[in-house]
Amino acid sequence: MAAPKAWGAAAGLEEDCGGTRGGVGSGGNADSKDCILEPLSMPESPGGTTILKGSPSVPCIFCEEHFPVAEQDKLLKHMIIEHKIVIADVKLVADFQRYVLYWRKRFTEQPITDFCTVIRINSTAPPEEQDNYFLLCDVLPEDRILREELQKQKLKEILEQQQQERSDTSFHGSCMFCSEEFLGNRSVLLNHMAREHAFNIGLPDNIVYCSEFLCTLQRKLDNLQCLYCEKTFRDKNTLKDHMRKKQHRRINPKNKEYDRFYVINYLEFGKSWEEVQLEDDREFLDHQEDDWSDWEEHPVSAVCLFCEKQAETVEKLYVHMEDAHEFDLLKIKSELGLNFYQQVKLVNFIRRQVHQCRCYGCHVKFKSKADLRTHMEEAKHISLLPEKKIWDQLQYYFPTYENDALLCTLSDSESDLASQEQNENIPIIGEDTSKLQALKHSSVLNQLLLQDCLES
Repeated sequence: MAAPKAWGAAAGLEEDCGGTRGGVGSGGNADSKDCILEPLSMPESPGGTTILKGSPSVPCIFCEEHFPVAEQDKLLKHMIIEHKIVIADVKLVADFQRYVLYWRKRFTEQPITDFCTVIRINSTAPPEEQDNYFLLCDVLPEDRILREELQKQKLKEILEQQQQERSDTSFHGSCMFCSEEFLGNRSVLLNHMAREHAFNIGLPDNIVYCSEFLCTLQRKLDNLQCLYCEKTFRDKNTLKDHMRKKQHRRINPKNKEYDRFYVINYLEFGKSWEEVQLEDDREFLDHQEDDWSDWEEHPVSAVCLFCEKQAETVEKLYVHMEDAHEFDLLKIKSELGLNFYQQVKLVNFIRRQVHQCRCYGCHVKFKSKADLRTHMEEAKHISLLPEKKIWDQLQYYFPTYENDALLCTLSDSESDLASQEQNENIPIIGEDTSKLQALKHSSVLNQLLLQDCLES
Protein backbone atom coordinates (compact mmCIF):
# COMPACT_ATOMS: atom_id res chain seq x y z
CA MET A 1 0.00 0.00 0.00
CA ALA A 2 1.21 3.46 -0.81
CA ALA A 3 2.49 5.62 1.99
CA PRO A 4 0.51 8.82 2.66
CA LYS A 5 1.85 11.95 1.07
CA ALA A 6 3.67 14.44 3.25
CA TRP A 7 2.42 17.97 3.01
CA GLY A 8 4.64 21.00 3.44
CA ALA A 9 4.97 22.34 6.97
CA ALA A 10 3.13 25.58 7.58
CA ALA A 11 5.12 28.71 8.28
CA GLY A 12 4.34 30.14 11.69
CA LEU A 13 4.40 33.63 13.13
CA GLU A 14 8.12 33.59 13.90
CA GLU A 15 9.23 35.79 16.76
CA ASP A 16 12.55 36.50 15.08
CA CYS A 17 12.21 38.25 11.73
CA GLY A 18 15.89 38.54 10.99
CA GLY A 19 15.97 35.57 8.61
CA THR A 20 15.29 35.39 4.90
CA ARG A 21 11.90 33.69 4.94
CA GLY A 22 9.72 34.88 2.10
CA GLY A 23 12.62 36.90 0.67
CA VAL A 24 12.91 39.16 3.72
CA GLY A 25 16.53 40.10 4.39
CA SER A 26 18.13 42.00 7.25
CA GLY A 27 20.13 45.18 6.97
CA GLY A 28 21.70 46.72 3.89
CA ASN A 29 19.34 46.42 0.94
CA ALA A 30 16.74 44.48 2.91
CA ASP A 31 13.95 46.84 1.89
CA SER A 32 14.47 45.99 -1.76
CA LYS A 33 13.79 42.33 -0.95
CA ASP A 34 10.66 42.81 1.16
CA CYS A 35 8.51 40.55 -0.96
CA ILE A 36 6.47 37.51 -0.02
CA LEU A 37 6.09 35.09 -2.92
CA GLU A 38 5.61 31.86 -0.94
CA PRO A 39 2.57 30.86 1.13
CA LEU A 40 2.55 31.80 4.80
CA SER A 41 0.31 30.12 7.37
CA MET A 42 -0.87 31.02 10.82
CA PRO A 43 0.09 28.69 13.67
CA GLU A 44 -2.55 26.02 14.12
CA SER A 45 -4.70 25.88 17.22
CA PRO A 46 -3.65 23.51 19.99
CA GLY A 47 -5.00 19.99 19.78
CA GLY A 48 -3.25 18.64 16.71
CA THR A 49 -1.34 15.40 16.68
CA THR A 50 2.16 15.81 18.15
CA ILE A 51 5.05 13.50 18.90
CA LEU A 52 5.44 13.47 22.66
CA LYS A 53 8.80 13.37 24.32
CA GLY A 54 9.62 9.92 25.56
CA SER A 55 7.61 8.24 22.83
CA PRO A 56 8.38 4.49 22.39
CA SER A 57 11.58 3.69 20.57
CA VAL A 58 13.13 0.56 19.13
CA PRO A 59 16.82 -0.29 19.69
CA CYS A 60 19.14 -1.74 17.10
CA ILE A 61 19.62 -5.49 17.49
CA PHE A 62 23.40 -5.11 17.79
CA CYS A 63 24.23 -1.62 19.11
CA GLU A 64 22.85 1.13 21.31
CA GLU A 65 21.24 3.16 18.51
CA HIS A 66 17.53 3.81 19.11
CA PHE A 67 14.87 4.90 16.63
CA PRO A 68 11.25 6.01 17.21
CA VAL A 69 8.67 3.34 16.48
CA ALA A 70 7.31 5.50 13.66
CA GLU A 71 10.75 5.52 11.99
CA GLN A 72 11.06 1.76 11.56
CA ASP A 73 12.51 2.12 8.05
CA LYS A 74 15.44 4.14 9.39
CA LEU A 75 16.27 1.38 11.85
CA LEU A 76 16.11 -1.25 9.10
CA LYS A 77 18.40 0.85 6.92
CA HIS A 78 20.81 1.30 9.82
CA MET A 79 20.98 -2.45 10.46
CA ILE A 80 21.60 -3.23 6.80
CA ILE A 81 24.35 -0.63 6.37
CA GLU A 82 26.07 -0.90 9.73
CA HIS A 83 25.49 -4.55 10.67
CA LYS A 84 24.64 -6.24 7.36
CA ILE A 85 21.50 -7.93 8.66
CA VAL A 86 18.24 -8.14 6.69
CA ILE A 87 14.86 -9.05 8.19
CA ALA A 88 12.60 -10.79 5.68
CA ASP A 89 8.90 -9.89 5.36
CA VAL A 90 9.21 -7.33 8.11
CA LYS A 91 5.76 -5.92 7.25
CA LEU A 92 4.24 -9.18 8.41
CA VAL A 93 5.71 -8.86 11.91
CA ALA A 94 2.80 -8.01 14.21
CA ASP A 95 4.85 -6.22 16.86
CA PHE A 96 8.16 -4.99 15.49
CA GLN A 97 9.39 -3.60 18.80
CA ARG A 98 8.96 -6.89 20.69
CA TYR A 99 10.39 -8.78 17.74
CA VAL A 100 13.60 -6.73 17.79
CA LEU A 101 13.93 -6.93 21.57
CA TYR A 102 13.62 -10.72 21.44
CA TRP A 103 16.36 -11.16 18.84
CA ARG A 104 18.55 -8.53 20.50
CA LYS A 105 18.63 -10.78 23.58
CA ARG A 106 19.08 -14.02 21.62
CA PHE A 107 22.06 -12.66 19.66
CA THR A 108 23.87 -12.02 22.93
CA GLU A 109 23.44 -15.68 23.83
CA GLN A 110 24.51 -17.35 20.60
CA PRO A 111 26.39 -16.41 17.40
CA ILE A 112 24.34 -14.82 14.64
CA THR A 113 25.24 -17.67 12.28
CA ASP A 114 23.20 -20.04 14.48
CA PHE A 115 20.04 -18.20 13.40
CA CYS A 116 20.62 -16.42 10.10
CA THR A 117 21.26 -17.53 6.56
CA VAL A 118 24.56 -16.13 5.28
CA ILE A 119 24.39 -14.42 1.90
CA ARG A 120 27.74 -13.75 0.25
CA ILE A 121 27.90 -10.95 -2.31
CA ASN A 122 30.56 -10.53 -4.99
CA SER A 123 31.40 -14.22 -4.58
CA THR A 124 33.46 -14.22 -7.79
CA ALA A 125 35.51 -11.21 -6.74
CA PRO A 126 38.79 -11.30 -4.80
CA PRO A 127 38.32 -12.22 -1.09
CA GLU A 128 38.94 -8.65 0.10
CA GLU A 129 36.00 -7.43 -2.04
CA GLN A 130 33.57 -10.10 -0.86
CA ASP A 131 31.10 -9.42 1.89
CA ASN A 132 28.60 -11.40 3.95
CA TYR A 133 25.02 -10.36 4.77
CA PHE A 134 22.75 -12.17 7.24
CA LEU A 135 19.11 -12.97 6.51
CA LEU A 136 16.72 -13.42 9.42
CA CYS A 137 13.46 -15.02 8.25
CA ASP A 138 10.68 -17.38 9.28
CA VAL A 139 12.40 -20.34 7.63
CA LEU A 140 14.02 -20.60 11.02
CA PRO A 141 11.48 -22.42 13.25
CA GLU A 142 12.24 -20.17 16.21
CA ASP A 143 11.54 -17.06 14.13
CA ARG A 144 8.30 -18.53 12.74
CA ILE A 145 7.07 -19.41 16.25
CA LEU A 146 7.98 -15.93 17.47
CA ARG A 147 6.05 -14.26 14.66
CA GLU A 148 2.99 -16.45 15.30
CA GLU A 149 3.06 -15.70 19.02
CA LEU A 150 3.39 -11.98 18.41
CA GLN A 151 0.48 -12.12 15.98
CA LYS A 152 -1.70 -13.95 18.50
CA GLN A 153 -0.77 -11.52 21.24
CA LYS A 154 -1.44 -8.50 19.04
CA LEU A 155 -4.76 -9.93 17.90
CA LYS A 156 -5.77 -10.52 21.52
CA GLU A 157 -5.00 -6.87 22.36
CA ILE A 158 -6.91 -5.62 19.32
CA LEU A 159 -9.97 -7.75 20.06
CA GLU A 160 -9.99 -6.52 23.66
CA GLN A 161 -9.79 -2.94 22.42
CA GLN A 162 -12.54 -3.60 19.87
CA GLN A 163 -14.80 -5.11 22.51
CA GLN A 164 -14.21 -2.16 24.80
CA GLU A 165 -15.18 0.28 22.01
CA ARG A 166 -18.23 -1.80 21.04
CA SER A 167 -19.60 -1.66 24.57
CA ASP A 168 -18.50 1.89 25.34
CA THR A 169 -21.45 4.22 25.98
CA SER A 170 -19.36 7.28 26.86
CA PHE A 171 -18.30 8.04 23.28
CA HIS A 172 -18.58 11.69 22.26
CA GLY A 173 -17.96 12.90 18.73
CA SER A 174 -19.10 15.35 16.07
CA CYS A 175 -20.07 14.68 12.47
CA MET A 176 -17.35 15.83 10.09
CA PHE A 177 -19.88 17.27 7.67
CA CYS A 178 -22.69 18.88 9.66
CA SER A 179 -21.07 19.27 13.10
CA GLU A 180 -23.97 17.49 14.80
CA GLU A 181 -22.77 16.00 18.08
CA PHE A 182 -23.38 12.41 19.16
CA LEU A 183 -23.21 10.81 22.58
CA GLY A 184 -23.35 7.16 23.53
CA ASN A 185 -21.83 4.60 21.18
CA ARG A 186 -19.54 5.23 18.21
CA SER A 187 -21.91 3.35 15.90
CA VAL A 188 -24.45 6.17 16.16
CA LEU A 189 -22.03 8.65 14.58
CA LEU A 190 -20.69 6.24 11.95
CA ASN A 191 -24.20 5.21 10.88
CA HIS A 192 -25.28 8.85 10.73
CA MET A 193 -22.43 9.78 8.36
CA ALA A 194 -23.21 6.76 6.19
CA ARG A 195 -26.97 7.43 6.00
CA GLU A 196 -27.06 11.23 5.89
CA HIS A 197 -23.86 12.00 3.99
CA ALA A 198 -23.18 8.80 2.01
CA PHE A 199 -19.80 8.55 3.72
CA ASN A 200 -19.14 4.96 4.74
CA ILE A 201 -15.84 3.86 6.25
CA GLY A 202 -17.12 0.39 7.14
CA LEU A 203 -19.25 -1.27 9.75
CA PRO A 204 -18.50 -0.06 13.30
CA ASP A 205 -17.64 -3.58 14.47
CA ASN A 206 -14.86 -3.79 11.88
CA ILE A 207 -13.11 -0.67 13.19
CA VAL A 208 -10.71 -0.28 16.09
CA TYR A 209 -9.20 2.88 17.60
CA CYS A 210 -12.24 4.67 16.24
CA SER A 211 -11.65 8.03 17.97
CA GLU A 212 -8.13 8.27 16.57
CA PHE A 213 -9.43 7.24 13.14
CA LEU A 214 -12.02 10.02 13.13
CA CYS A 215 -9.43 12.56 14.30
CA THR A 216 -7.16 11.53 11.43
CA LEU A 217 -9.94 12.02 8.87
CA GLN A 218 -11.04 15.32 10.42
CA ARG A 219 -7.49 16.66 10.30
CA LYS A 220 -7.29 15.88 6.58
CA LEU A 221 -10.57 17.68 5.90
CA ASP A 222 -9.43 20.65 7.98
CA ASN A 223 -6.33 20.75 5.77
CA LEU A 224 -8.65 20.84 2.72
CA GLN A 225 -7.51 17.41 1.55
CA CYS A 226 -9.74 14.98 -0.32
CA LEU A 227 -9.94 11.73 1.61
CA TYR A 228 -9.87 9.57 -1.51
CA CYS A 229 -7.49 11.12 -4.05
CA GLU A 230 -5.66 13.11 -1.33
CA LYS A 231 -5.41 16.29 -3.40
CA THR A 232 -5.64 19.60 -1.55
CA PHE A 233 -7.98 22.44 -2.49
CA ARG A 234 -8.14 26.17 -1.94
CA ASP A 235 -11.26 26.22 0.23
CA LYS A 236 -13.92 24.07 1.86
CA ASN A 237 -16.58 24.60 -0.81
CA THR A 238 -14.26 23.53 -3.63
CA LEU A 239 -13.29 20.41 -1.67
CA LYS A 240 -16.95 19.63 -0.95
CA ASP A 241 -17.94 19.94 -4.62
CA HIS A 242 -14.99 17.84 -5.71
CA MET A 243 -15.77 14.98 -3.33
CA ARG A 244 -19.45 15.04 -4.34
CA LYS A 245 -18.97 15.26 -8.12
CA LYS A 246 -16.09 12.78 -8.28
CA GLN A 247 -17.82 10.36 -5.90
CA HIS A 248 -14.83 10.63 -3.56
CA ARG A 249 -16.94 10.29 -0.42
CA ARG A 250 -14.71 7.50 0.82
CA ILE A 251 -11.20 6.96 2.04
CA ASN A 252 -8.23 5.92 -0.07
CA PRO A 253 -7.96 2.10 0.18
CA LYS A 254 -4.29 2.25 -0.83
CA ASN A 255 -3.29 4.54 2.02
CA LYS A 256 -1.35 2.44 4.48
CA GLU A 257 -2.04 4.98 7.22
CA TYR A 258 -5.54 3.49 7.67
CA ASP A 259 -4.43 -0.14 8.07
CA ARG A 260 -4.26 -0.07 11.84
CA PHE A 261 -7.90 1.00 12.16
CA TYR A 262 -9.37 -2.18 10.61
CA VAL A 263 -9.53 -5.44 12.56
CA ILE A 264 -9.16 -7.47 9.36
CA ASN A 265 -5.51 -6.40 9.13
CA TYR A 266 -4.79 -8.16 12.41
CA LEU A 267 -6.52 -11.40 11.43
CA GLU A 268 -4.34 -12.28 8.48
CA PHE A 269 -1.21 -10.24 7.90
CA GLY A 270 -0.47 -9.30 4.32
CA LYS A 271 -4.13 -9.35 3.30
CA SER A 272 -5.46 -6.23 1.62
CA TRP A 273 -8.37 -4.48 3.28
CA GLU A 274 -9.81 -2.91 0.12
CA GLU A 275 -12.68 -5.36 0.43
CA VAL A 276 -13.63 -3.59 3.64
CA GLN A 277 -14.83 -0.77 1.40
CA LEU A 278 -17.30 -3.22 -0.17
CA GLU A 279 -18.97 -4.14 3.12
CA ASP A 280 -22.73 -4.39 3.15
CA ASP A 281 -23.62 -0.81 2.32
CA ARG A 282 -26.57 -1.54 0.05
CA GLU A 283 -28.89 0.17 2.49
CA PHE A 284 -27.06 3.42 1.77
CA LEU A 285 -27.28 3.35 -2.03
CA ASP A 286 -30.42 5.48 -2.03
CA HIS A 287 -28.42 8.34 -0.55
CA GLN A 288 -25.71 8.60 -3.17
CA GLU A 289 -27.18 11.77 -4.63
CA ASP A 290 -27.41 13.58 -1.30
CA ASP A 291 -25.69 16.93 -1.41
CA TRP A 292 -23.52 18.20 1.39
CA SER A 293 -25.22 21.54 1.74
CA ASP A 294 -25.32 21.00 5.50
CA TRP A 295 -21.57 20.71 5.76
CA GLU A 296 -20.59 23.37 8.25
CA GLU A 297 -17.20 24.83 8.97
CA HIS A 298 -15.61 23.86 12.25
CA PRO A 299 -14.68 26.83 14.43
CA VAL A 300 -11.24 28.14 13.54
CA SER A 301 -9.24 30.35 15.86
CA ALA A 302 -8.45 33.82 14.54
CA VAL A 303 -5.04 35.36 15.31
CA CYS A 304 -4.41 38.89 16.56
CA LEU A 305 -2.91 41.35 14.07
CA PHE A 306 -0.08 42.29 16.42
CA CYS A 307 0.71 39.28 18.62
CA GLU A 308 0.20 35.51 18.73
CA LYS A 309 -3.02 35.65 20.75
CA GLN A 310 -5.74 33.37 19.34
CA ALA A 311 -9.47 33.63 20.03
CA GLU A 312 -12.27 31.18 19.28
CA THR A 313 -14.60 33.97 18.13
CA VAL A 314 -13.90 37.19 16.27
CA GLU A 315 -15.76 39.12 18.97
CA LYS A 316 -13.23 37.98 21.58
CA LEU A 317 -10.40 38.85 19.20
CA TYR A 318 -11.74 42.38 18.68
CA VAL A 319 -11.97 42.85 22.44
CA HIS A 320 -8.40 41.61 22.87
CA MET A 321 -6.97 43.95 20.20
CA GLU A 322 -8.81 46.92 21.71
CA ASP A 323 -7.78 46.14 25.30
CA ALA A 324 -4.22 44.95 24.69
CA HIS A 325 -3.20 47.08 21.70
CA GLU A 326 -5.73 49.95 21.62
CA PHE A 327 -6.71 48.98 18.10
CA ASP A 328 -10.45 49.07 17.34
CA LEU A 329 -10.99 47.56 13.90
CA LEU A 330 -14.76 48.02 14.00
CA LYS A 331 -14.37 51.71 14.88
CA ILE A 332 -11.84 52.19 12.07
CA LYS A 333 -14.21 50.51 9.62
CA SER A 334 -17.03 52.82 10.68
CA GLU A 335 -15.02 56.04 10.71
CA LEU A 336 -13.34 55.44 7.35
CA GLY A 337 -16.44 53.89 5.77
CA LEU A 338 -14.54 50.79 4.66
CA ASN A 339 -16.31 48.27 2.49
CA PHE A 340 -15.49 44.57 2.57
CA TYR A 341 -12.62 44.68 0.08
CA GLN A 342 -11.01 47.67 1.76
CA GLN A 343 -11.12 45.82 5.08
CA VAL A 344 -9.40 42.88 3.42
CA LYS A 345 -6.66 45.12 2.06
CA LEU A 346 -6.16 46.84 5.40
CA VAL A 347 -5.84 43.54 7.29
CA ASN A 348 -3.43 42.14 4.69
CA PHE A 349 -1.40 45.36 4.79
CA ILE A 350 -1.03 45.22 8.57
CA ARG A 351 -0.19 41.51 8.43
CA ARG A 352 2.49 42.22 5.84
CA GLN A 353 4.06 45.04 7.85
CA VAL A 354 4.08 43.04 11.09
CA HIS A 355 5.50 39.99 9.32
CA GLN A 356 8.33 42.16 7.98
CA CYS A 357 8.82 43.73 11.44
CA ARG A 358 8.17 47.24 10.11
CA CYS A 359 6.18 49.93 11.92
CA TYR A 360 3.58 51.32 9.53
CA GLY A 361 3.41 54.51 11.58
CA CYS A 362 7.04 55.63 11.20
CA HIS A 363 8.39 53.04 8.69
CA VAL A 364 11.22 51.94 11.03
CA LYS A 365 12.18 48.27 10.75
CA PHE A 366 13.04 46.14 13.78
CA LYS A 367 14.90 42.90 14.39
CA SER A 368 11.96 40.99 15.86
CA LYS A 369 8.21 41.21 16.28
CA ALA A 370 8.67 41.62 20.02
CA ASP A 371 10.76 44.76 19.46
CA LEU A 372 8.21 46.01 16.93
CA ARG A 373 5.30 45.53 19.35
CA THR A 374 7.15 47.29 22.17
CA HIS A 375 7.90 50.25 19.92
CA MET A 376 4.39 50.55 18.46
CA GLU A 377 2.75 50.32 21.89
CA GLU A 378 5.10 52.85 23.53
CA ALA A 379 4.97 55.28 20.59
CA LYS A 380 1.19 54.80 20.14
CA HIS A 381 1.81 53.93 16.49
CA ILE A 382 -0.63 51.00 16.41
CA SER A 383 -3.56 53.38 15.90
CA LEU A 384 -1.50 55.64 13.61
CA LEU A 385 -2.66 54.24 10.27
CA PRO A 386 -0.97 55.59 7.14
CA GLU A 387 -2.89 57.37 4.41
CA LYS A 388 -5.47 55.29 2.61
CA LYS A 389 -3.48 55.30 -0.64
CA ILE A 390 -0.65 53.46 1.12
CA TRP A 391 -2.66 50.35 1.99
CA ASP A 392 -5.62 50.55 -0.41
CA GLN A 393 -3.65 48.89 -3.23
CA LEU A 394 -4.25 45.90 -5.48
CA GLN A 395 -1.40 43.85 -4.02
CA TYR A 396 -3.21 43.66 -0.67
CA TYR A 397 -6.12 41.79 -2.16
CA PHE A 398 -3.91 38.72 -1.72
CA PRO A 399 -3.77 37.27 1.81
CA THR A 400 -0.46 37.57 3.60
CA TYR A 401 -1.28 34.32 5.43
CA GLU A 402 -3.18 31.64 3.51
CA ASN A 403 -5.18 30.49 6.55
CA ASP A 404 -5.97 33.91 7.99
CA ALA A 405 -9.34 33.20 9.67
CA LEU A 406 -9.82 36.89 10.43
CA LEU A 407 -10.45 37.57 6.74
CA CYS A 408 -13.39 35.15 6.78
CA THR A 409 -15.15 37.16 9.50
CA LEU A 410 -15.07 40.59 7.87
CA SER A 411 -18.37 42.17 6.87
CA ASP A 412 -19.44 41.35 3.31
CA SER A 413 -22.93 42.81 3.18
CA GLU A 414 -24.66 43.30 -0.17
CA SER A 415 -24.30 47.06 0.09
CA ASP A 416 -20.53 46.69 0.49
CA LEU A 417 -20.29 44.42 -2.54
CA ALA A 418 -22.46 46.65 -4.69
CA SER A 419 -20.48 49.74 -3.72
CA GLN A 420 -17.22 47.99 -4.54
CA GLU A 421 -18.44 46.92 -7.97
CA GLN A 422 -19.54 50.47 -8.79
CA ASN A 423 -16.35 52.13 -7.57
CA GLU A 424 -13.69 49.77 -8.88
CA ASN A 425 -15.14 46.99 -11.05
CA ILE A 426 -11.78 45.21 -10.95
CA PRO A 427 -11.71 41.42 -11.42
CA ILE A 428 -9.67 39.48 -8.87
CA ILE A 429 -8.11 36.28 -10.16
CA GLY A 430 -6.33 33.98 -7.73
CA GLU A 431 -2.97 32.60 -8.82
CA ASP A 432 -2.08 28.92 -8.73
CA THR A 433 0.30 28.39 -5.80
CA SER A 434 0.91 24.69 -6.50
CA LYS A 435 4.10 25.51 -8.48
CA LEU A 436 5.88 28.07 -6.34
CA GLN A 437 9.12 28.23 -8.34
CA ALA A 438 7.29 29.14 -11.54
CA LEU A 439 5.04 31.53 -9.64
CA LYS A 440 8.00 33.46 -8.25
CA HIS A 441 9.03 34.37 -11.81
CA SER A 442 5.63 34.86 -13.42
CA SER A 443 3.49 36.31 -10.61
CA VAL A 444 1.73 39.62 -11.25
CA LEU A 445 2.95 40.62 -7.82
CA ASN A 446 6.47 41.01 -9.17
CA GLN A 447 5.51 44.13 -11.12
CA LEU A 448 3.56 45.54 -8.18
CA LEU A 449 6.46 45.00 -5.80
CA LEU A 450 8.95 46.50 -8.24
CA GLN A 451 6.76 49.55 -8.63
CA ASP A 452 6.44 49.83 -4.86
CA CYS A 453 10.22 49.62 -4.40
CA LEU A 454 10.82 52.33 -7.03
CA GLU A 455 8.30 54.64 -5.40
CA SER A 456 9.95 54.07 -2.00
